[in-house]
Amino acid sequence: MPALTEPKLISGNANLTLARSIARRMSMHRGTSVNLVDARVERFNDQEIFVEVFENVRGEDMYVIQPTSNPANDNLMELLIMTDALRRSSASRITAVIPYFGYARQDRRSKARTPISAKLVANLIETAGIDRILTLDLHAAQIQGFFDIPVDNLYASPIFALDIEHHFKGQMEDLMIISPDVGGVARARELAKRINAPLAIVDKRREKAGEVSGMTVIGDVKGRKCIIVDDICDTAGTLCKAAETLMEAGATEVHSYITHGVLSGPAVERVQNSVMKSLVITDSIEATDKVKAAKNIRIVPTAPMFAQAILNIWGGMSVSSLFETDTLTPIYEGFYPRG
Repeated sequence: MPALTEPKLISGNANLTLARSIARRMSMHRGTSVNLVDARVERFNDQEIFVEVFENVRGEDMYVIQPTSNPANDNLMELLIMTDALRRSSASRITAVIPYFGYARQDRRSKARTPISAKLVANLIETAGIDRILTLDLHAAQIQGFFDIPVDNLYASPIFALDIEHHFKGQMEDLMIISPDVGGVARARELAKRINAPLAIVDKRREKAGEVSGMTVIGDVKGRKCIIVDDICDTAGTLCKAAETLMEAGATEVHSYITHGVLSGPAVERVQNSVMKSLVITDSIEATDKVKAAKNIRIVPTAPMFAQAILNIWGGMSVSSLFETDTLTPIYEGFYPRG
């Protein structure tokens, strides 16, 4: 049954660039102008967040675009308060589009007397009145089970596969996909299957939290162009150390494909000074000026995928179809031309 209302987008301050890109892509798909709902999301002098929506949203199908990236607490509160404003304005359905889901690394109790913050955030989101979630590469898949509302978790691997096939054309037989730890093997294997490449693992040992005491390569990377695959790059210490270990093991080049470029603290400088030839991230988190200026950091767009996912949700169609490279290829044709 077709939807009776048009999908309407609204954005907080976390990643306005991505929100506008999604609106532009939806305009292309729909053949009509899709704009962000006119609203203001501001702070009082004491940093309390205030939201005012200037358009009528009664009975509308609303999509709130807001990654909960740094500053995580501010962006999370913006999301919750925007949701409350829309709910009290009689929006019929509210979907939170969260390209980067903050607090996802706190998905279990790592030791005694620690929180499961991802579950707490899930409770806050549901209580605020959000009806469903659309996100990208959750750090832990089980977080979907923390919610009692539908959660659509998109994957960056189909986009990465398109990008790799475009930038490594004629070199595909030399590639090897690398998981930077044992826990990320499933993610790395997924990409390896898509591009028909072998897989290796960098096994890291820690003596204490935050410090890597040593790394061992499991697999033969000699003479290979290695591509490290992971979901989050924060301070980039482990990533750069893994690249060094791979080069010492005989790799000819090291590149990295990371979904969420948190890139906090000294991360950008570490990447620029590392042996990595390139770090590819998505725009799930708005890039800082330092990230944009870095010569060996490249950003691939997620707006085409998110725009299509929103349209599929609005139209009651499958979102899992976007997991397939064949489905995304025409959507990304302007970025990665066929042939």
